[in-house]
Amino acid sequence: MDISLNYSHITVNDVDEAIPFYRDGLGLKVENDVASGEHRWVTLGSDTQPGLGIVLSGPHAGRSEADGNAIQELLTKGVLPMTVFSTSDLDGLFERVRATGAEILQEPIDQPWGPRDCAFRDPSGNMIRVNQRAN
Repeated sequence: MDISLNYSHITVNDVDEAIPFYRDGLGLKVENDVASGEHRWVTLGSDTQPGLGIVLSGPHAGRSEADGNAIQELLTKGVLPMTVFSTSDLDGLFERVRATGAEILQEPIDQPWGPRDCAFRDPSGNMIRVNQRAN
């Protein structure tokens, strides 16, 4: 038996506002943009990990009003789970993300437990960490 991750969802307040952070800063490419009524799901991907999609959508997309409100509250508090990416060029990626105007939580540093990494908040307040891949 085998299994692989196909999609991972990141809830954002405004999909259009989030795209430049993920596309221009992190270097992901927009692969799909689907609207249904007032909701929208945008899938981004990377050539280094074909078949894996990062899906951006609003708190109420595909959820009940009550569930969307609960997710919105958690998003506003900044307590939704973080997402961790990896790259072979941490310093270059850090500068690209900084240029998007993202809130910097941590500049690139060598962590005592091993990886060199940095951290940001996307435009909606989600914590995004990026680790340096070993070459």
